[in-house]
Amino acid sequence: MSLQPVQIQKIGTEVAIAWSDGEETYLPLNTLRDACPCATCQGEPDITGKVIRPRNELTDTSYELSGWQIVGGYGVQPRWADGHSTGIFSYQYLRKLAT
Repeated sequence: MSLQPVQIQKIGTEVAIAWSDGEETYLPLNTLRDACPCATCQGEPDITGKVIRPRNELTDTSYELSGWQIVGGYGVQPRWADGHSTGIFSYQYLRKLAT
């Protein structure tokens, strides 16, 4: 059986995840937002392989989680109060962030 969240819940300034293997992890919202894997947040390589990182101004609302959706059988896509919602966090990446 593959690793999947059984339950995801926002608790204060953290996201709590109960996993199918019985583990529970807690991720601070600022950690989750700062680790967003999308090209806007992490940059993307140009034709020469140099990673171009756009200027990304974060505000207090950038760290307010307004919701999320499950994507397929592999990830979670958070929605932030500042409108950002393009990052998809694989389940394995979420577990890695929690350690």
